[in-house]
Amino acid sequence: MNRRGQVWIETVIYILIGLTLIGLVLAFVMPKVNEQKDRLIVEQTISSLAFLDDKINEVIDAGKDNRRIVEFGMRRGELHFNPANEEIVFILKDLTKPYSEPGIKIPVGRIVVESSEGRKTSEVNLTIRYGNVVNLNFDGQGEEKKFDPSVTPYGFFIENKGIINGKHTINIDEI
Repeated sequence: MNRRGQVWIETVIYILIGLTLIGLVLAFVMPKVNEQKDRLIVEQTISSLAFLDDKINEVIDAGKDNRRIVEFGMRRGELHFNPANEEIVFILKDLTKPYSEPGIKIPVGRIVVESSEGRKTSEVNLTIRYGNVVNLNFDGQGEEKKFDPSVTPYGFFIENKGIINGKHTINIDEI
């Protein structure tokens, strides 16, 4: 009878030791897993922006009145079309660590990556600037347009309106 009580106490102690070890492992492993997940999201977003930029360049190269439809999925972040500055900006917030050195602009192809670090989280801005080459419009207007995360991909209709005032005029409409 006394032996049976000892077995139960040992079983409870072993279970507690096992749960403690699992908790310690998770405490050290989870931050690394989240960091790698954030890094992967930034890299996928860079690939998606590069694809969007390729379609815009394809429309420019194909000439006036050329059109393309692009699906752009985003489950995290904000997409800004900023015709006033002739740029497209994607902002990823609430990252566990900066993607790159904070405050330093790093070109990845045509995309400029800039990280900033807050007190608890970090943010990454991914920017494509068209400058003096392209006149970028959204819905035929020069106003900024912001897109929030969505389960379904956004559809964009990209159209080359020709050269106006020495710049390729590209109009982007949401489908």
